[in-house]
Amino acid sequence: MMAGFPKVESTGTIKEVTVGTGDKAMAMGGESAYPFHTFEGKMPHPPKIAMEICDTAPTEWAASLDDVFKEVYGDPVAWAKRCLELGADGVMLTLASTDPNGDNAPAAQAVETVKKLSKEVSQPLIVWGVDSPAKDGEVLRAVAEAVDDRPLVLGPVVEGNYKQVGAGAIGYKHFVVAQSPIDINLAKQLNILLGNLGVKDEFILMDPSVGGLGYGMEYTYSVMERARMAALVQGDDKLQYPLFCNIGKEVWKTKEAKAPTEEEPTWGDAVKRGIAMESITAASLLLAGADIVVLRHPESVKAVRSYIDEMMG
Repeated sequence: MMAGFPKVESTGTIKEVTVGTGDKAMAMGGESAYPFHTFEGKMPHPPKIAMEICDTAPTEWAASLDDVFKEVYGDPVAWAKRCLELGADGVMLTLASTDPNGDNAPAAQAVETVKKLSKEVSQPLIVWGVDSPAKDGEVLRAVAEAVDDRPLVLGPVVEGNYKQVGAGAIGYKHFVVAQSPIDINLAKQLNILLGNLGVKDEFILMDPSVGGLGYGMEYTYSVMERARMAALVQGDDKLQYPLFCNIGKEVWKTKEAKAPTEEEPTWGDAVKRGIAMESITAASLLLAGADIVVLRHPESVKAVRSYIDEMMG
């Protein structure tokens, strides 16, 4: 390295959040430099990878995902264990059955699924709603109260339900994922609201909302980059939280990831195409500051894990 190599001096540090205990814990945050800029400051924890499962058999997942997981669809415990065998640091259970526009399953049913999974899987567990503030508020609050013997990560927590879910998280020592609609000011505002409610800093993750490759990912990148600049260089403590990116959902819903090879032969092999889109999106957002990414395909997990290892040196 040449003499006088310029460095960015950080005045802030990302808060540390540790989910779980022992060798299965996920420790995130703690950076005092931009992503992977270990020559400028600390990056004590490599980014983490979670894999998504559902509480009911998905009907709209890509065929390449069905080929990997169809035999465990409908069995969240078996599905979660398969993901952990494939290299995931943790599991995100999407409570798809509770969607008001779908089966609209009651909170009690979701609670039973989470309790069963919690008993069988000791690795960090994220419980995810269906982007319906009212229903998610009801369900996630019930889950928080029912599973009081271990910490869960609950999300998405939004302005419309932060009091309901936040209170449950405080009472039973769970973590929350504060989700805002790709807007740095709204992200900061929600963090302030959760703090005023009483949620401690070490229990908050930030979800800026993400887009898949070619579907707004560049806008997501920009917002995440600005958040990291404000947190590290400007010392804004209301943006100094680890960043959570739910990537699989956004990538695999696109036509480019789902269209069969025979329908779009000029796009190349469908399986390779979807994996590439998911992996490139994840790698890009890791460069923007993601501390944990949620993926679906095991080959994407393998590729992103290799990328993280190489970047961490």
